Amino acid sequence: MQYPERRFSTIDFLQELGILGQMITHVVVFWLDKPYGENRERLLAATKLLGKIAGADNFRAGVTVPSSRGVVDDSFAVAISMDFADQEAADSYQAHPEHQKFIQEAVKPLVKRFVVYDFGEA
Repeated sequence: MQYPERRFSTIDFLQELGILGQMITHVVVFWLDKPYGENRERLLAATKLLGKIAGADNFRAGVTVPSSRGVVDDSFAVAISMDFADQEAADSYQAHPEHQKFIQEAVKPLVKRFVVYDFGEA
């Protein structure tokens, strides 16, 4: 996947969007080769440690809810969400050793694909 070249720093970009200093909601959706069973439980257990990182407020983790509605993507296995007070808190979380450990010990060995959505209130 290619992303457009960013011409701003993150701070400049947020300022341009008018959301600098605003609360950020961080959502991560994970797909696994085997979406049920032991791998899903291992990933879900590993996510729980992320909620203990300072600045990761309103942490939630869960599994997909099957749906018959065509507009609902229920193909993923696990999702997490949390809020950060601002970009500084989000950056601190990304660099935190527990987050890095989660990536190395849970995401890399268990996850086939993941997508991150970050948004601020409009």
